Amino acid sequence: MKKVKYLFLSVLFVSAGMFAQEQDQEKPERKPGHTNNNKFKQLYDEFSTPNMFRTASGAPGPAYYQQQADYKMDINLDDKNAKISGFETITYTNNSPDQLKYLWVQLDQNMRAKDSQTPLIQGSGVAPAQQLGSFTSSYMSDGFDGGFKIEAVTDTNGKALPHMINRTMMRVELPKPIKTGEKFSFSIKWWYNINDYVNMGGRSGYEYFPKDGNRNYIIAQFYPRMAVYNDVEGWQNSQFWGRDEFALPFGNFEVNITVPADHILDATGQLTNRKDVFSSEMMKRYEKAKKSYDKPVMIVTQKEAEKAEKGFSNDTKTWKFYAENVRDFGFASSRKYIWDMMAVKIGDKDVMAVSMYPKEGNPLWEEWSTYAVASTLKSYSRMTFDYPYHKAISVHAKQQGMEYPMICFNYGRPDENGKYSDRIKYGMISVIIHEVGHNFFPMIVNSDERQWTWMDEGLNTFVQYVAEQDFGKWYPAALSEGDETYPSRRGPAAKIVPYMGGDQDYIAPIMTKGLNTYQFGNNAYGKPGTALNILRETVMGPELFDYAFREYAQRWMFKHPTPEDFFRTMEDASAFDLDWFWRGWFYTTDYVDIGVKEVKKYYVSSEPNEEVKEMVKKRGMKMSDLPPLVYMVEEGSDEFKESMKKGTLLEKSPTLKEYVMDNFTAEERKNLKEPNYFYNVTFEKPGGLVMPIIVEYTYADGTSKTEKYPAQIWRLNDKEVSKAVASDKEIVKITVDPNLETADVDTSNNSWPKEAQQSKFDEFKNGVKN
Repeated sequence: MKKVKYLFLSVLFVSAGMFAQEQDQEKPERKPGHTNNNKFKQLYDEFSTPNMFRTASGAPGPAYYQQQADYKMDINLDDKNAKISGFETITYTNNSPDQLKYLWVQLDQNMRAKDSQTPLIQGSGVAPAQQLGSFTSSYMSDGFDGGFKIEAVTDTNGKALPHMINRTMMRVELPKPIKTGEKFSFSIKWWYNINDYVNMGGRSGYEYFPKDGNRNYIIAQFYPRMAVYNDVEGWQNSQFWGRDEFALPFGNFEVNITVPADHILDATGQLTNRKDVFSSEMMKRYEKAKKSYDKPVMIVTQKEAEKAEKGFSNDTKTWKFYAENVRDFGFASSRKYIWDMMAVKIGDKDVMAVSMYPKEGNPLWEEWSTYAVASTLKSYSRMTFDYPYHKAISVHAKQQGMEYPMICFNYGRPDENGKYSDRIKYGMISVIIHEVGHNFFPMIVNSDERQWTWMDEGLNTFVQYVAEQDFGKWYPAALSEGDETYPSRRGPAAKIVPYMGGDQDYIAPIMTKGLNTYQFGNNAYGKPGTALNILRETVMGPELFDYAFREYAQRWMFKHPTPEDFFRTMEDASAFDLDWFWRGWFYTTDYVDIGVKEVKKYYVSSEPNEEVKEMVKKRGMKMSDLPPLVYMVEEGSDEFKESMKKGTLLEKSPTLKEYVMDNFTAEERKNLKEPNYFYNVTFEKPGGLVMPIIVEYTYADGTSKTEKYPAQIWRLNDKEVSKAVASDKEIVKITVDPNLETADVDTSNNSWPKEAQQSKFDEFKNGVKN
């Protein structure tokens, strides 16, 4: 007779060791230097010890401080020579408990200086193809001289201050140390040549339009900026190599910008001399826009912009701005701009959604830019806090996507005939959502982009996905035919699978300085954004996640959080132990792969098998020593076939029927289940990442049920786990991760019975896309 194995569903009144394994597993010998690699080990080794500056809960501590840098600037934009010059006075307030002997100032434009080392760290050979501007810059010219020309660094009395420039950082020596609570003011006079960012690259600069001879200036990182000094690392004076973005202190800005008189300009902050720079007609339109909540109002029409781009005024006009409690300042200026605005209600106040674009952006920009700005402000405010500033500006800029407080530069251009594809349209809307969203991360929740790119890009990519889905609901006219929802490029778990399942030699953990990562977009944007979406939708649930995420945003708005502050707050506000999640997704390059290894089917039996009898005998016991038990017989045996013939569960096990009759009332017996099918399902985890097991059980009658086993099911065995499943209906199919929620890199092992996989030839033959 075929050997029959038994699964003991329930062992009543028997000692715990009765049916233990024949031989106790030997504990592995603990060798010197042994590391605990348990996936559920807490992150104490990775985290800093909480202190008075940053608490264990993830909130700012009672001694938390941050420095302040206030700026007064006079800026002149020389359109004829594409040059910008400025004189700025910085007032630096030392709120730290430390005395400071010197100050560090960032000179980011020096990345484009003639002696810049940025090109020297790029390993490159001869490219098989290269853009024309890049080729001529690399091989046919002496290079562009775009670095800062520092003409003077002085105190408020005009006395020169000793200073030293180390590439993109400048150290300013102080006459005497600044003590806690003291202020120090100093001035810098500077200028630099503005780069053609379309052909030379860069996060700011100008685009030249040869047909009309105009430039579109998008200007940022244009002034020497204070570096951050904090409790985590002192001075954050890491060099700017061109990729990692910026760490900046908050402050107040008074900025006067002088440009050609026929330019249209907008910038960070309140325009304080609007009546001086607006025509009377523009003022009327502006007042109307302040009351328009459903349709943008043109401040400058396309007809007016086309007329302006034909003239080149020799006169100048000064636009004056004041911005309070911002970390940076940017502006855009051109005579080519069409300008529209619309009010959007955020909380109990109105915010102006603004767009500026040349005619080359139309009709696309007039149709959708300002709506995208307004939608973004509403979505992000719901997920975090009410947008605190009075405006948000989207500026059209070719091949550009970059953000600053209240203003951002965005790509998306139709062809010369005004035609555009779905890809161009969705790309433009998405980049506007993303860059406007950066007002929240990192312009207000002011993380250090230079060190932790993902805290800026990853968190923003996550909320961008939420905002894109909102946009599709609120503006269905923007969706193309066949799209029921907004086709987000990042966010859903399945979209990160090709990256996570790729070559491990070219993947770095999320917790890597951005400059040193492979596949920057996937590492800094895609993976952390997807991880948070999975955490929200699959692990925690939207209610718990959203509460904790809002708590983080509100705790750290206008402050400088670290990754630990985020991780700790998410747990503190949700009662969810997530160390296993942070460790796997953020500190490793492991991937998800969970499958069904084996399924065994059982029926109840009232008679013990020889295997049980032998086990009892080896223990020196008799069968009569055992209390009444329920036995399970495995599919395929003679006992299994006999058991199938005996009807209901209680009919198959007289001992169980007797127990039920003796211990439950008639009313209680009505509520007892009588499953007829029992399965032992073994799940395997070839992948390194711990994740919940999401399983869909499909029954013979066509119905199905989804069960989610928490990630902690893997806590004692990281390779495989088994679950006993009782059912009143026969299970005909088992599917792991049926809706592709976990970023499982190999779905070939996700089904029982195992589904046949098409060969590459069959996929090609049948027209199936990989």
